[in-house]
Amino acid sequence: MEQNSTAIDNVTTRSAGVRYGLIAAVIGIVYFLALTSAGIDMQEGAWRWVGYVITIVLVVLAHKYFKDNNGSFMSYGQGVGIAFWLALVSSAINSVFTYIYIKFVDTAFMDSAKQKQIEQMQERGMSDEQIDQAMQISAMFMTPEAIFGFALVFGIIGTVIIGLIISIFTQKKAAEQAY
Repeated sequence: MEQNSTAIDNVTTRSAGVRYGLIAAVIGIVYFLALTSAGIDMQEGAWRWVGYVITIVLVVLAHKYFKDNNGSFMSYGQGVGIAFWLALVSSAINSVFTYIYIKFVDTAFMDSAKQKQIEQMQERGMSDEQIDQAMQISAMFMTPEAIFGFALVFGIIGTVIIGLIISIFTQKKAAEQAY
C-alpha cells in the first residue's frame, strides 16, 4: 500500500536542531580554518560579527524547516528547543575541533594569541609589570582545555539567547493553541 503523499512529516525539535547543528558545525569549522589560514583574527573588526550572522541565519532556517514539516506551526518553546539542540550539537563539535586543532595541529596557536595580547596591552600603555601580572592571570584561561570549556558553554548560551529572541518572531501557533 502507498502512503498518502499529502501527509505531513512531523519533524521533532531535536531532529531539526541536530540537523542544523551539524550544518552550523561544518560552517564553523570551515570559517575557522579559512580565517586562521589567512592570518585573520576572528575576534577583531567585522569578522567577530560574521559568526553571529551565520548563527542567526541558521536558527531562522531551522525554524523554517521545522514549520515546513510541521503543518506551518511552531510554538515559542519549540523554537527555543530547536535553538538549544542546534547550539548543543554545533558547540560540541566546534569545541572538540578547536581543542584538537590547538592541542595537536597548530601548537603555536596559543603562543601567537598570547603575543597578540601582549602587543595590545603595550599599545594601551601598560607597564611591563602590569603586563606580566595580566598574563599570569590570563595563563589559566589560555589553555586548550579552557578554550574547549569556554567555547562549549558560551556557544550554547549565546545560541540559546539568539534562539530566545528569534523565536519571538518566527513562532506560529496552531489555531487551537492561539488564545
